[in-house]
Amino acid sequence: MVYIGVFAAVIAVCSWIQVPAAVPFTLQTFAVCCAAGLLGLKRGVLSVAAYILLGLIGLPVFSGFSGGPAALFGPTGGYITGFIFTALIIGAWAKARPKSGAARTLSMACGVGVCYAFGTAWYIIFNKINGSDISLWAAFSACVLPFIVPDIVKICCASFICGRLGANFKFPL
Repeated sequence: MVYIGVFAAVIAVCSWIQVPAAVPFTLQTFAVCCAAGLLGLKRGVLSVAAYILLGLIGLPVFSGFSGGPAALFGPTGGYITGFIFTALIIGAWAKARPKSGAARTLSMACGVGVCYAFGTAWYIIFNKINGSDISLWAAFSACVLPFIVPDIVKICCASFICGRLGANFKFPL
């Protein structure tokens, strides 16, 4: 339980760390990848779920120190929901192939790709609900393209860290 709580806190802290750019980048995906890669399927998903529940009840754990249902159901809330599926993919892969660095990195890339899909789909739905039609390409250009290179860097760093620290986590994944 301690690992789950610690990683929920790590995800929150990483969501507050922003790299300034036209669209600011946070370290949330890095923390989600590390949580699932180190804690495995069950504990990784539980740490992400705990993080989301903390934000849902109003604690300012999301990026920009936001929290509450409005943040979760806002235009970028699909990415937060997508974190659960990211953790599921990475955790399942870690359970199946715990020692393979290439598989770990690929699982993180797949997990982040699924997160992109959830987030972009929700962004389109959110805009449609609010009376603004946005094309898939426009949503992809705004929500995915600017983040691909930074997320590749975060995935590589998370995979490296999980590879180095993974042996120190002695419980079964």
